[in-house]
Amino acid sequence: MAERSFKSEVLKLTASEGETFRGEGILAVTKALLQSGVAYVGGYQGSPISHLMDVFADANDLLESLGVHFEASASEATAAAMLAASVNYPLRGAVAWKSVVGTNVASDALSNVASGGVKGGALIIVGEDYGEGSSIMQERTHAFAMKSQMWLLDPRPNLPSIVDMVEKGFELSEASNTPVMLELRVRSCHMTGEFTARDNRRPPLTVSEAAAAPTRDLNRIVLPPANFLHEVEKIEKRWPAGIAFVRDNHLNELFGPEEGDIGVIVQGGLYNNLNRAQELLGLSNAYGDSELPIYCLNVAYPLIPEEVVAFCRGKKAVLVLEEGQPEFIEHELNTLVRRGDLQTRIVGKGVMPRAGEYTSDVIRKGLMKFLEEWRPSRALPQSVQTPLDPTTASQIPARPAGFCTGCPERPIFTAMKMVEREIGPTHVSADIGCHLFSILPPFNIGNTTMGYGLGGAGASAFKPKDRRAIAVMGDGGFWHNGLTSGIGNAVFNKDDSVTLIVDNGYSAATGGQDILSSRADNRVRSTRNPIEKAVRGIGVDWVRSINRTYDLRKMRDALKEALTTKEAGPKVIIAQSECMLNKQRREKPLVRAAIKQGRRVVRERFGIDPDTCTGDHSCIRLSGCPSLSIKPNPDPLRQDPIAHVDNSCVGCGLCGEVSHAAVLCPSFYRADIVSNPGAWERFASHIRQAVIGFLQTQDNRARAARAF
Repeated sequence: MAERSFKSEVLKLTASEGETFRGEGILAVTKALLQSGVAYVGGYQGSPISHLMDVFADANDLLESLGVHFEASASEATAAAMLAASVNYPLRGAVAWKSVVGTNVASDALSNVASGGVKGGALIIVGEDYGEGSSIMQERTHAFAMKSQMWLLDPRPNLPSIVDMVEKGFELSEASNTPVMLELRVRSCHMTGEFTARDNRRPPLTVSEAAAAPTRDLNRIVLPPANFLHEVEKIEKRWPAGIAFVRDNHLNELFGPEEGDIGVIVQGGLYNNLNRAQELLGLSNAYGDSELPIYCLNVAYPLIPEEVVAFCRGKKAVLVLEEGQPEFIEHELNTLVRRGDLQTRIVGKGVMPRAGEYTSDVIRKGLMKFLEEWRPSRALPQSVQTPLDPTTASQIPARPAGFCTGCPERPIFTAMKMVEREIGPTHVSADIGCHLFSILPPFNIGNTTMGYGLGGAGASAFKPKDRRAIAVMGDGGFWHNGLTSGIGNAVFNKDDSVTLIVDNGYSAATGGQDILSSRADNRVRSTRNPIEKAVRGIGVDWVRSINRTYDLRKMRDALKEALTTKEAGPKVIIAQSECMLNKQRREKPLVRAAIKQGRRVVRERFGIDPDTCTGDHSCIRLSGCPSLSIKPNPDPLRQDPIAHVDNSCVGCGLCGEVSHAAVLCPSFYRADIVSNPGAWERFASHIRQAVIGFLQTQDNRARAARAF
């Protein structure tokens, strides 16, 4: 059910020693794990590593043949807890999730495994979601790595480097008995390239073999007095071991000339952006032949004192490229330079933005400022000293993010606006998922969002006497955390609130992955476990299930009943409809193939009669569908533009439902578009066109006669 299948790409994972592997970053990571002899893998989907989980799911047969255990975890905390397998056994394990929100969820298990340490290699792959394409709060993994003293790898966006960091990450973890975090930015996940493959390795010890011979070590369990000894062990044993491994294996890289009076220290994940910025300034080329000395931190934490001092020695100034704030690396570099008795000036946020993604253009501007101060004799081409001309992108009017065309969640909030018109506004606690778009125009619904599956918990403090709060969560959030933290909490505390659960039949927002309530058959997972059954099982009595969210009247009436009923206790509405984006991805290729084969295909489309539309645009304000736009009014006596349905319409019917349920106007019509019609249909169409043409001619003559 995932939005993208990797069945064909998975065949590449069988590449053997010496073969050239070509593909995306996520495929390279999967191959690197198999080459490393990983024994178990778990994780939770979320951008930018959702497809990593999809690859593992599609490669299930290959994993089983190698003795690798894979689980699509219920949450990031579930995935992190799997690392317990590496505490007492020499098992290499990897888990993955979206950071920083996933790391927050997993923090309890991570803190425990970081305290007790590991015997087998433990690798945590986090999709670093920071910058322009992010949909979450702007925080970084770096702070968590420092807090729990886990090593943080930030590989250069280059497939051989990424593969090497995965393999070395396991070795680093085992050499220092410490979990290792590997952060992958979105560009690293989806970049393409090639590397020389090695044979896949069956783990020397599988999880089933380890379970057959259980061992325990009280010193690894986080209980007094061992937990106090863990802190000493971190500083006196694991830290020096980690430093030595990174240094001796040269995990960080040097580029450019060996000598120079200025240089650049850059996070590994930003290296490509730096090289592009230098290329624009004439300081490098596309192959990375830099004129400036560069120290590339493929290991962002810990820093290696000897390497830092050696790089900075003899330089007047060094530019540090570190995204976000606080500037952890810049602070540590200043400390190491002072301890090394160097007078090198560390320049970072003084010329670079304190926050935001460091794109090539951002780095270019910061590098220019750095050069102007520390190497003014280096003349730059006039073309790069002049600010860039405004692009067409800057002239495009801003458009808020919104639901996809035909999204089944749109009618839910249309119904909510209609109920609001009757009984007044109420507090709406949002969750993580597509429904967050309701916060923006045209709906403007939603007051807070606290985390995945925490919609109900976020509304628990609101207990007004005359108006119930509404909590919204998706089916993914429900199974992730919402069942206990939201519904269970409401039942236990007798909250008189309304929870609306959007049931797409799979985790739509993260890419269509199957979950417990998925209605698709899955040969390796248990599906078809209804949300309503779970809700009633935990103690909710008032439950309404709507199996088609586009039925606007039912949606409106259910919401109104939930908000006005005299029945006390939590009330739950389960609104079911498949994600239209995934549905179209699945059905459009089938429709195109059927049309190409000459088979009869009927598609629904909706339109607006331009002669009937009044141009008040109420339909747009209550829908916001991207296919519902405006065009000039054909009537010369009316100035207001009329509503218009463009060719992106998928025939969900919401616009017509809105018009009827809200008593707006009769201008909407439904049409059936028939591809490859039969002989009778073609004949009937000719007759209809002839009759309509005749009547229109008569009408035009009558109008002309009246005009004179």
